Amino acid sequence: MLSTADAIFPPGRRALRQSGPMRALLDLVLPLECGGCRQPGTRWCVGCAQQLSSEPFALRTRVAGVPPAWSTGSYAGARRAMVIAAKERGRRDLTQEIGCAWALAVQRLREWGELDPAELTPLCLVPAPSRGRAARRRGGDPVLRAAHACALQLGAATAVWPALRVASGVRDSVGLSADQRVANLLGRVLVTERPGPSADATVVLVDDVLTTGATAAASTAALRLHGVRVHAVLVLAAVQ
Repeated sequence: MLSTADAIFPPGRRALRQSGPMRALLDLVLPLECGGCRQPGTRWCVGCAQQLSSEPFALRTRVAGVPPAWSTGSYAGARRAMVIAAKERGRRDLTQEIGCAWALAVQRLREWGELDPAELTPLCLVPAPSRGRAARRRGGDPVLRAAHACALQLGAATAVWPALRVASGVRDSVGLSADQRVANLLGRVLVTERPGPSADATVVLVDDVLTTGATAAASTAALRLHGVRVHAVLVLAAVQ
């Protein structure tokens, strides 16, 4: 499996981006800057890549109805910076790193017996829903892009099912309490794509950040109504 640093720039492309004329041209269009610490000269530095390779840890959510939830780390440092850059600064390349971090976490959870191995069951990644207006403003859904990057790393036994969307009328969750977040999403997370995963698939809901667990709970409930069980939730970062 590729490291998070190699996922964006494998050896051939890395050599190309370091060549003189090509490097100068790319720097004019997209100046090289680490998405985690903003170190110049690299899009993702070794130190930030190491932060994302830490072992996942179990979460205790503040709302009920969330399956076993795991995070690759806290919402701080490189993780916080990359989420902001991917969402608000147009750094679409960073979704590759998020996908690689999820893939490493899935591999570890399989080793621990928390998820079934690929030899036994296929894996289905369900991206958590985003508000349509926010996704359009960002030029697409970064969580969906990261899910595809994760599936690419994990191989052919992994599928992405972008089945969830948020109905109109949902407010931005920033500043809302846990109870307010639950009420904000109640009945407003919808399953819009069928058919779903096979009956024997391990279903993992993926998201960039978990704050209270309200989105995970609403998504799990919506999928349950359509006969789909969510086995686990996996996020890049958790607010603690």
